[in-house]
Amino acid sequence: MWFCEPADLSPVCPPLAGKILFEYRWYGPPAPATAGPVPNPQSSGRGDPKPMKIHEYQAKEILAKYGVAVPRGEVANTLEEASTIARKLFAEGASGVVVKAQIHAGGRGKGGGVKVARTREEAELYAQQILGMTLVTHQTGPQGQKVQRLLIEETASIDRELYLGIVLDRVTGKLVFMASQAGGMEIEVVAAKTPEAIFKESIDPAIGLGSWQARKLAFALGLKPTQISAAVAFFQSLYKAYIETDASLVEINPFITAKDDKLFALDAKITFDDNAIFRHPELKVLRDTAEEDPLEVEASKYALNYIKLDGSIACMVNGAGLAMATMDIIQYAGGSPANFLDVGGSATQDQIEHAFEILLSDANVKAILINIFGGILRVDRLATGVVAAARNLKISVPIVLRLEGTNVNEGRRILKESGLNFQVGETMKEAAELVVRAASSY
Repeated sequence: MWFCEPADLSPVCPPLAGKILFEYRWYGPPAPATAGPVPNPQSSGRGDPKPMKIHEYQAKEILAKYGVAVPRGEVANTLEEASTIARKLFAEGASGVVVKAQIHAGGRGKGGGVKVARTREEAELYAQQILGMTLVTHQTGPQGQKVQRLLIEETASIDRELYLGIVLDRVTGKLVFMASQAGGMEIEVVAAKTPEAIFKESIDPAIGLGSWQARKLAFALGLKPTQISAAVAFFQSLYKAYIETDASLVEINPFITAKDDKLFALDAKITFDDNAIFRHPELKVLRDTAEEDPLEVEASKYALNYIKLDGSIACMVNGAGLAMATMDIIQYAGGSPANFLDVGGSATQDQIEHAFEILLSDANVKAILINIFGGILRVDRLATGVVAAARNLKISVPIVLRLEGTNVNEGRRILKESGLNFQVGETMKEAAELVVRAASSY
């Protein structure tokens, strides 16, 4: 799982650039390549580092409304629907169809989740193979993701495969439109090995994407003179979709030119800034909780920011920055964090109790570290909630606390007089060492 934190990064490409802004740090299994147009995690105002993702078919439906050309196709939730859609496309003149798994992860083709069928019978066979399979890609992790729906769409007569993307450059505070002739490849690899192969245009927010900028990108991609005007319209439509939906990332990979010189978004990825999702009820309903970790979905019901990791020490903190530091110091002490959980600055006893329930739902958890700096969230209120939750839930795993800030002495008194077996560290270092020791002996 990626998190962002203050750091000094070399600007490989805009979304990873940031002299005083954000660094991406990996907690969990071996990290994937980082260089490239990975969307910067968006905050919900509560420290939540995750933007809202949607499926490819949903992204294409949105882009089509803005005039972006996409192949004909429909989503299928059953084998019968897949067969009907394939039959319809062939009847309308398609020379072939593509059966594509719909999950919130890239690398589907390499994992066997994208197949080209030349007949309806082939399409039905591929649909049967893919629907319901556990698809493992470099982004799903080894556990994979179950495929619960398919996109069935017509094949295209591909001449060239290119790349387009729009993200926020946090150094300049402007959006950047990126394009590359290395379409169909993992753009992170392109950015790492040949960054000069990615062409970029910064967009002035007062002007938007100028037609001269779009033409510049079209020529940089080596498009034919007869394709330039269509490309300019395509790029500007893509930019308009980004702005009007409050997206955090729009990526077309591959963006193709067909043998008849037409331009299409053969694949599409959109994520949304969840700070702005309240303005878009029509987009909020596109969230697919089946693609998310069940504990993360449960946490979101109580305005808790939770992300499951692979370690054995659960963390409860207030503030994303403190969560990052807490996970770091656990690792430095020889342990491994089991989660990222931010209760925010105004957590109630009810939220704290639900937070404990979520932490303890992870069978890997052997100890809990609560690291609170009391500002808006007073330490005595947190201590009262912790004591009540520990009693109500009959928590048996060791709990270590490090408390500082408003009413810290009162909070420590509440813990001491509770009669429960809490351990309190005076410093973060001491608390981390205590919790690692407790987890190893539990």
